[in-house]
Amino acid sequence: ERHPDLFWAIRGGGGNLGVATRLRFRLHELPSVVGGILVLPATPDTVAGFVALADAAPEELSAIANVMMAPPMPFLPEEAHGRPVIMAFLVHAGSEEAGLRAVAPFRGLAPPLADMVRPTTYPEVFPPEEEGYHPTGVVRTMFLDAVGPAEAATVLEHLEASTAPMRVAQIRVLGGAAARVPAEATAFAHRDRRVMVNVAALYERPEEQAIHRDWTARFAGALRPRPGAYVAFLGDEGEERVREAYPGSTWDRLVGVKARYDPANLFRVNQNVPPAGDP
Repeated sequence: ERHPDLFWAIRGGGGNLGVATRLRFRLHELPSVVGGILVLPATPDTVAGFVALADAAPEELSAIANVMMAPPMPFLPEEAHGRPVIMAFLVHAGSEEAGLRAVAPFRGLAPPLADMVRPTTYPEVFPPEEEGYHPTGVVRTMFLDAVGPAEAATVLEHLEASTAPMRVAQIRVLGGAAARVPAEATAFAHRDRRVMVNVAALYERPEEQAIHRDWTARFAGALRPRPGAYVAFLGDEGEERVREAYPGSTWDRLVGVKARYDPANLFRVNQNVPPAGDP
């Protein structure tokens, strides 16, 4: 209703423009969902198959695949510990019957190592965070056109080669309602991207940072990503990567809004867009 340019800018460039002190939500009733964790053995075929199923799934189903070496979690069989797995998070917002039908193909990719997908309530989908757990890590975010067997094999090869205590490639298939928003409608302009992959290495000793940063860079290069980045998953990666988050005219428009609302660059401890457009 007011300041439309500022409203455009905060949807993608929010940390550069201010601090939200009050939000008003319109809620949508969702009595129940079908969701939870599904753990499958990770092979090039199961990883590629998971991505293909997520791409073809009804829009009511959200799926995130964390391809990783299985941690020693109590719900996993001991023989799976340290082996490559897909730790998937699935949530279907709809009827129980439709939800069970939507998740069935994922269960058919391979005999599950753990299956906690069930009818539940939406809040129960989010388990409580482990108290005191504050890992140190390096992350690389990227967009891909597809994840087929070749890309899946590359993912598994690099995960096997890492020395990080915890390493993961998180795969999110994009599209749906977000893709129907015009690219110029918000400061997030990557509406046509098909797949997001976030590569991360978590470690304990600060002196290991360079090793794991090099690993994430090699990993990303081997996947040959499309230009662009999602700003919320960027690390301390330099000005060029910030520019990748805001392609083409998006950067110029964001610089103009920044110059109008924050000309002194007060909000600068972020993935910064300088008000003059220069570092």
